[in-house]
Amino acid sequence: MPKPAKLVIGFFLKEKNLAVSVVKALIEKFGPVDIASSWLTFNFTTYYETEMGQPLFRRMLSFERLIKQSALSEIKRITNDLELEYSNHSKRMVNLDPGYLLRERFVLATGKNFSHRIYIGQRIYADLTLIYTKGRFIKLPWTYPDYVQQNMLNYLERVRNKYVIDLKQTCV
Repeated sequence: MPKPAKLVIGFFLKEKNLAVSVVKALIEKFGPVDIASSWLTFNFTTYYETEMGQPLFRRMLSFERLIKQSALSEIKRITNDLELEYSNHSKRMVNLDPGYLLRERFVLATGKNFSHRIYIGQRIYADLTLIYTKGRFIKLPWTYPDYVQQNMLNYLERVRNKYVIDLKQTCV
């Protein structure tokens, strides 16, 4: 039986004042947050600038309640719907990136197919973003640059440590 996973949702936006509303909506859908990041640097791509403007700011959240790994496609569908709620004239004001963390890996959900992504249902793919080995997260050839910045890796390490504690508590 697959172990439960730690739900992690990153989001980025141009207007920081929108973050409070986004976080409230995510808590309503997925329950309390246990670890939130400070604002993280996000300037590695121009892909979203046409739609969202610039500069873009990223936050990461992990949630108290562990999830089934098989729930990732449904969670991505929910976050896609939230993105639509926060759209203005068909342009997103926030981009939500849900994923999950296990002891050995960090996986993100995406609607975009690519050679290394695995289809998980509901038009959603799983992207193996980082692996954890020899006491640290390791990037892969396709890992987005913002997921290998030291502040992001430090954040994910804290989430992983909390996940290990959560797992012990659920198995008792």
